[in-house]
Amino acid sequence: MANDSPALTLGQALRQYLDARNAAMITARASLGITDIDARALLFVVGNPGTRPTALREYLGITSAGVTTLIDRLVGRDLVRRDVDTADRRVNRITATIDIAADPWSVLNRFDDDFDLAVGSADQALVGNSAALLESLTATTVGTRR
Repeated sequence: MANDSPALTLGQALRQYLDARNAAMITARASLGITDIDARALLFVVGNPGTRPTALREYLGITSAGVTTLIDRLVGRDLVRRDVDTADRRVNRITATIDIAADPWSVLNRFDDDFDLAVGSADQALVGNSAALLESLTATTVGTRR
């Protein structure tokens, strides 16, 4: 049976992906009772254990005071901890105290995990070509804005 609906453009497909991912993240944050910046910070700290507050501040694009308030809030909720750097006692290192793979926190990665499973079962040559195309288009687009 022929499909009479027009094919999506690559841009439309990417926006559809982003909309679905953002919707999943909004639902996840609501179920956990955390803000967008809390979720982004947690995911960064989980992926970068022992990170310095400066790296978190740069990643999130917030002020020094903002990152201090954010870390205080996350420490107060027992989501991260501050450790004094053994090599330089003036430096704090931030480490997550949650297990992102376990409920309820796994909801933050559920969409990405499910997407990765779908990618794993797709034609790997097509996946590789698609990834290379997206990387090239992204680099070109970013390069035009400088």
